Amino acid sequence: MSGEEITVFLVLGLTLLLFIWGRWRYDLIALTALMTLVLAGVVPAGAAFSGFGHPAVITVAAVLVITLGLRNSGVVGMLSRQLEPFTGSHLSHLFALMFLVAFASAFMNNVGALALLMPVALESARKHGRQPALILMPMAFAAILGGMSTMIGTPPNIIVSTYREEALGTAFGLFDFSPVGSMVALMGVIFVGLAGWRFLPKDRRGSAGTAAFFKIEDYITEVVIKEGSKWVDQRIADFEKRSEGEVLVVGLIRSRKRIASPRKGERLRVDDILILEADPSELEAIFSSADLQMVGDYKPEESDLRSNDVGLIEAVVQPGSELIGRTPMSLRFRGEFPINLLAIARQGKTIRRRLRKVQFRASDVLLLQGQADSLPEACVAVGLLPLAGRNLRVGRSQKPILAVGAFVAALILAALGILPAAVALTAVVLLYALTNIVTVRRMYEAVDWSIIVLLAAMLPVGEALQSSGGSERIAGLMEWFAGSLPDFAMLALLLIITMTLSDIINNAATVVLMAPIGLSLAERLEMNPDAFLMAVAVGASCAFLTPIGHQCNTLVLGPGGYQFRDYWRLGLPLEILIVLLSVPLIMMVWS
Repeated sequence: MSGEEITVFLVLGLTLLLFIWGRWRYDLIALTALMTLVLAGVVPAGAAFSGFGHPAVITVAAVLVITLGLRNSGVVGMLSRQLEPFTGSHLSHLFALMFLVAFASAFMNNVGALALLMPVALESARKHGRQPALILMPMAFAAILGGMSTMIGTPPNIIVSTYREEALGTAFGLFDFSPVGSMVALMGVIFVGLAGWRFLPKDRRGSAGTAAFFKIEDYITEVVIKEGSKWVDQRIADFEKRSEGEVLVVGLIRSRKRIASPRKGERLRVDDILILEADPSELEAIFSSADLQMVGDYKPEESDLRSNDVGLIEAVVQPGSELIGRTPMSLRFRGEFPINLLAIARQGKTIRRRLRKVQFRASDVLLLQGQADSLPEACVAVGLLPLAGRNLRVGRSQKPILAVGAFVAALILAALGILPAAVALTAVVLLYALTNIVTVRRMYEAVDWSIIVLLAAMLPVGEALQSSGGSERIAGLMEWFAGSLPDFAMLALLLIITMTLSDIINNAATVVLMAPIGLSLAERLEMNPDAFLMAVAVGASCAFLTPIGHQCNTLVLGPGGYQFRDYWRLGLPLEILIVLLSVPLIMMVWS
């Protein structure tokens, strides 16, 4: 084993361990791995940042922007409004949502498609009294499955396509993934819709409206300012400061007039009634040091916290949000953004103590109060996905014919080989910007830069694995381990290994590492390399066993009230079905 091989294996081994550990961001880990290989002389310094110009990276970024453009155009919103006739029974409702998100995911980024349709699903679940937990995970899995159908549906397909071009001279076409991917997606959706959802526990409490997660009587209290109290003529901001941010004034009743989310500079008067959000222990500390009196027989209602100008909204912390790992206090949640954080729910359970010091996690569900006209936009600005009800808006119906027409034209040009997919899709992005379907600012915000950096850093690392001979050595070990297994069993082994990796690390990183190994294995077995590259593409997309393997899984964790083990219940039989389906399909189409 050469020195370069040893270095590559050591760096990749440590990188995988850090990916699995999950304490550091994927993009930082990938950059660290790249810089280590550059300093070790394995990756030439001149090629260190070649990944940023790679067609796969450009295509992923373009698809993310196009997803936002299609959302803004209102096309998916118009489709979602056609769901109502199919909501008569749970099965028809579930199938309608799953097929819609799977179809959208074939041509949009699958995470974006799910994020767009989740509020629609939650609203319809609330309206018909159905459990979100029996809908959201099936939808997430349908989004992942639908993305397998075309080259642009998911980053692994894009990476495999461009890797084939570099290794074999030509890329996979836009619909080359369809014979296998669409059939696996169709059968997977049918399995989940008919039987799979029954494996999910029926006692999970998900979010189908505020009442599902948050019982406001648990954290909302009324107190009255009595004559002689030291708080008379003091500002609301001073009252809140006394508790170091652990008590919020979310409403004020003065002369029988209710004021939701009063101004922090408002001075308190005798007989003012304050509506407070706080942990009971914090209230006790204030009561013991001030002349405040509880309002007897008070039964808080949502109407106490909203008005014509002030609204409530539930929002989920999306993967990649800038809030992750930070606290409301460290973020100056109310100073930087005009929002009151009223409650946090994590995996179906409400967090009530020391709310301002809780570190946000991906999939946390937040109950927020703020200005009704700007609350949804404020959520999006910090990486929150607004959920069911409350002024739900799916796209603003702006130039739908132009948005869809340009996208379809780009797909045709790419499918016919007239233009590379990266060029055709980038032209659509430019058109969206010039016609204001997506503003330039929102265009840059739509790109998940952590994924871009991850891809751009891992691509040279993957090339180093191949150029050092590491992928050939791993392929040889796989061949030796499998012994005299038939070809289809070797294909299944590659698929299962890729699936397993994808369940614990990012799927883009998985495919970058496994594609060179798949190609080397095909060469050793003298089989069609396309079959092994397709197996890598399918396996990298099939992350159904954990909530961390795919962003779609993470996105529904909180709103569905799921636990880690719930993904195994549905994901394991689905992955077994996919192996049994995809291996013979790949052998038939690509042998």
